[in-house]
Amino acid sequence: MDARDVIAALRRGEEPATDGLRWFATGLADGSVSAAQAGAFAMGVCLRGLSEENRVALTLAMRDSGHVLRWDLDGPVLDKHSTGGVGDCVSLVLAPALAACGAYVPMISGRGLGHTGGTLDKLDAIPGYAVAPDEAKFRRVVKEAGCAIVSASAGIAPADRRLYAVRDVTATVESLDLITSSILSKKLAAGLEGLVLDVKVGSGAFMKTDAEARALAGALVSTANAAGCPTTAFVTDMNQPIAAALGNALEVDAAMRVLTGREEGPLHELTLALGTPLLEGAGIREAEARLCEALASGAAAEHMGRMIYGLGGPHNFVEDWGRYLPEATVIREIPAPEAGHVAAIDGEALGLAVVHMGGGRTVETDMIDPAVGLSDVVRLGQRVEKGEPLARVHAAREDQAEAAAQVVTRAIALGAPAVAGPLIRERIG
Repeated sequence: MDARDVIAALRRGEEPATDGLRWFATGLADGSVSAAQAGAFAMGVCLRGLSEENRVALTLAMRDSGHVLRWDLDGPVLDKHSTGGVGDCVSLVLAPALAACGAYVPMISGRGLGHTGGTLDKLDAIPGYAVAPDEAKFRRVVKEAGCAIVSASAGIAPADRRLYAVRDVTATVESLDLITSSILSKKLAAGLEGLVLDVKVGSGAFMKTDAEARALAGALVSTANAAGCPTTAFVTDMNQPIAAALGNALEVDAAMRVLTGREEGPLHELTLALGTPLLEGAGIREAEARLCEALASGAAAEHMGRMIYGLGGPHNFVEDWGRYLPEATVIREIPAPEAGHVAAIDGEALGLAVVHMGGGRTVETDMIDPAVGLSDVVRLGQRVEKGEPLARVHAAREDQAEAAAQVVTRAIALGAPAVAGPLIRERIG
């Protein structure tokens, strides 16, 4: 095989051979494919696209470029993936809730990207929690707690790690085929028996239109099912934050409130919507009722506590999480400049405000401040009077708080009442 043959076929608009794609993925992993060839391949796929057959072949080849986990457990092995949004801490609620219903969740998650928060960054707010355990500990925690949320090891889909870095600097991140193979190669390498996908659309998502979200959801579902993993996708609304909090420690707090039965709202609703078909597909009856009971009874919180302790966190985190989560130095309300109803929320602007306070990264080497963020963010359609809070800002310094307050004031439009659309827009698969 020769990398040039695969690249030339793409350039001519031809379908690369399946064994050529497999060879190329192996070359990405072992270094025999150069950075220049990887960039040319990414651009070829971006411009020419792949057939569904070749998308499946590339996904499986990248999965098989490294270690593929196998499990011998007494329940189904399930997982969830979100395309990213603001105030999206569903994974922190769903994973232990599924575990409380008899499933096992080896969730390989990522860092924040752009204006969206990352699950691993949220977990870093918990003192001692180790997001990169060795495989033996990962397996032990999955077996004992029912779930473990960790980063991908160097041995998981190494071809994707190499290709993703190239895509990031060659303006080929947006390719639907490459997005699909990137997401699924890592998820399939976890040895899953079922997967649910949360494809977000709206002001706080990467996908701004229903057509874009539907196309991605369709590609992910068809590819995953063809690769042998039963998969369902939901297109969900991201025109306002899921939780009323943005920022790592603040989102952990929001998740714990749902896990301990103290709050419901959209975070609770989305957890049920994603978890129910996932459990039903695995043969678990009365799935929605069991998930509700797991959250209301504290059983899900108990599994969360086991996971946190198993991965190095405090043994009593669930009982006293407020004691362990960091708090910002400056906390103040952001007053509404006028009276009115919340007509629109620019979720991307809110997310970037948190990033610029230090809650995310603008370059890879940035250190994250887990305490900063926004809380008590108003909801679409809510009536506020002049001077009432639109949100509460949590910052390290006064100048950060002032800058964030200005962004939030511009990002939340007041006017005629807006009716929030349904949280679940469409189910695919």
